Amino acid sequence: MEMKALERRLGMAADREVLRKAEELLRLCRMEFDAAAFGIGDVCRSVLCFEIACSMMQVPFDRQKGIKLSGLSDKAYNRSLTTVQNALGIRTSLNVRELAVQFGCVRLIQAVQRVLAAYKERFLATLPEARRRSADFDRPVFTSVAFYLCARKQKASIDKAKLMEVSSTSDPEFSNVAASMTDICFDLVGVEKEKSE
Repeated sequence: MEMKALERRLGMAADREVLRKAEELLRLCRMEFDAAAFGIGDVCRSVLCFEIACSMMQVPFDRQKGIKLSGLSDKAYNRSLTTVQNALGIRTSLNVRELAVQFGCVRLIQAVQRVLAAYKERFLATLPEARRRSADFDRPVFTSVAFYLCARKQKASIDKAKLMEVSSTSDPEFSNVAASMTDICFDLVGVEKEKSE
């Protein structure tokens, strides 16, 4: 699908920089991997590249319209977005401060930073020396899980689905990291189960 037509269908204002970036990403995507093997059609691939371009240029993107145009479910769309980002070598970063402002929980910033530092230190201590160098804690899933667990600990209401959407994280990946982080940093994020009487 042509990017200009896609931009109109998404109801976005014309932005030449975003269009150029989206077209560049689409060309790379076609060269780097066979999207059809992952169940990603041509229109979907265009929508995903457009969202990635908007994210890189810090231009708002209506993900719900994008999902509707792509023809995928929410989960499949998030999975496909992660697949395309990984195939293109695009690293999305998630800033704790921006996340806290977006979810209205600025008081969590220091707690989240403490949890991330403790998790990294404790997790690395369990790995053999050879694997320590290749450990990657910069992925958005770690920040989003730490944010979610700190919010739960402090009884702040957070929309988990929206948090996963913001971090482009799948449910299984989020759950696995949450279980690991809760286990390793229970003293910081653990919540005692209430006893039923």
